[in-house]
Amino acid sequence: MFARRFEFALIIVLLLALSACTGQVASPTAVEPVKVRIGTQPWIGYGPWWIAKEKGLFEKNGLDAELVDFVQDTEVNAAFASGDMDAANLATHTAIKLFSNGVDLRTVLLEDASYAADAILAKPEIQSISDLKGRTVAYEEGSTSDLLLNYALMQNNMSLADINPSPMPAADAGSALIADKVDAAVTYEPYISAALAENKNLKLLYDAGERPGLISDVFVVSGKFLKENPLAVLALLKVWDEAMTFYKENPEEAKAIIATAVGSTPEELATAFDGVRFYDLAENRAQLTGDFLKTIEDVAKVALSIKLFDQIPDLKALIDTSVLGK
Repeated sequence: MFARRFEFALIIVLLLALSACTGQVASPTAVEPVKVRIGTQPWIGYGPWWIAKEKGLFEKNGLDAELVDFVQDTEVNAAFASGDMDAANLATHTAIKLFSNGVDLRTVLLEDASYAADAILAKPEIQSISDLKGRTVAYEEGSTSDLLLNYALMQNNMSLADINPSPMPAADAGSALIADKVDAAVTYEPYISAALAENKNLKLLYDAGERPGLISDVFVVSGKFLKENPLAVLALLKVWDEAMTFYKENPEEAKAIIATAVGSTPEELATAFDGVRFYDLAENRAQLTGDFLKTIEDVAKVALSIKLFDQIPDLKALIDTSVLGK
């Protein structure tokens, strides 16, 4: 019995060593699949996970994964913070906020960055951000929409005090604008495309491309899960990378899978896909120890200015690259 355990342990050590030397992520060797609950939302930036589910990539890599869908940021945040989720897809500023508030989490993957897939829509007579002064603006508090709106206002020497805030879920903001209940709406895809398709007079006033990386998403795992299941986290990263490969090699089928998951069609999301950049593992190895560190500093400063948390935490401690061989 001792000999078998020793052989098994030796195999794991060799796999990890090989992973570090080659830069590739090794699959875990396990008899029983590791169960993992992943909190997510209907956002295309999380698309590779749905591809993985559809194509059996979780099972292939020794994982019994459950993708748990939530509508609002606050819901998935609460579920992860309470320990009900082992992992979650979060906006970068949200990960910083939870970490600042003492939630035991580690960022192990930069998933995507939004350029045109998060935006401020407005009535045609509103020509600039400064024109929002005194106007009613719909947005979801604490979400990427909150961050984008405040950044846009700050860049124009304005604040929330200069507008009439109308907090509501991002899924409802576009509808409120179409129904003429508000003057502008901050939301993301697929809601942007849906609103513009329904009312062609609406103006795309401002998008996340104004500050590349400000609106981005990360994959986080609980510190407890990472400590107890490091090989499962390795497997999750391998799953993401395989799904990314499928996306690149089969773009039409991949986009159809993602569109179905978010309740839309590939045609309706054509501009949305163009407005999002995904990151594979090779890019993550560079980003998580390089440019992304600067980006999250900027994100943290904006989030702090709008009082999403009281102080900026140790951002380097937020990121864990051990599973990437760093």
